[in-house]
Amino acid sequence: MEQQEVITLLSKREIEKMRQAGRTAAELLDYLAPMVKPGVSTLALNDAAEAWTQKRGYRSAPLGYGPEEMPFPKSICTSVNEVVCHGIPSAEQILQEGDIINIDVTPIVEGFHGDTSRTFFVGEPSPLAKKLVEVTEECLWRGIRAVKPGARIGDIGAAIQEYAEAAGFSVVRDFVGHGVHRIFHAAPQIPHYGTRGKGKKLRKGMVFTIEPMINEGTYEVEVIADGWTALTRDRKLSAQFEHTVVVTENGVEVLTLAPAKVVA
Repeated sequence: MEQQEVITLLSKREIEKMRQAGRTAAELLDYLAPMVKPGVSTLALNDAAEAWTQKRGYRSAPLGYGPEEMPFPKSICTSVNEVVCHGIPSAEQILQEGDIINIDVTPIVEGFHGDTSRTFFVGEPSPLAKKLVEVTEECLWRGIRAVKPGARIGDIGAAIQEYAEAAGFSVVRDFVGHGVHRIFHAAPQIPHYGTRGKGKKLRKGMVFTIEPMINEGTYEVEVIADGWTALTRDRKLSAQFEHTVVVTENGVEVLTLAPAKVVA
């Protein structure tokens, strides 16, 4: 018999804890944003994020996450240009004028994970890079707007895929959104492609990430020897944006917005 994945529905108290974790994650990205400029190493961004997180008494979920034989070695993911996701910060990787970089952070706040990412421009982007990043952010919001009780997971993916492909880009298949709460990666999986009306039904109290990775060329990716870094197979650009959301009684709430920001 096929095993059914168990989806956790969060209580009001747990959702409030997720709000706190989500706001913290958004504030961390806001803190890092001014540091994204030519000449800065991705390790410097990592170290700044880790110091900020520790100062508040929180912990970075990525650090040491994963299989025992190959845990993730840093506190944030820094994915530059053709890196789709899970880029490992290093002193040797220096940001260059025109690069794009996705920074993915997940502080653990009182046991709950706040998971969010944004793609930033390093200096002035090319017109193509600018278009890719803008389309990817819009894909995220179209996915979010598909969330409401009774909708299907496929509705989210379809909204993202339709917009990305109409713009001439492709949607990564190998990595998906996921449930998140006390557990970093939980059920359900949230593909960023799909068919409307298909997939599990969304219910109030479900909390998960939507984090489309949109590629300039093919959607195919490959993971290099470090076991983490995923690159576009054709080495063309990739962009990503991520929010953590909760299904509410009437729709959706984005949990990873900084206090000064409002839902689009």
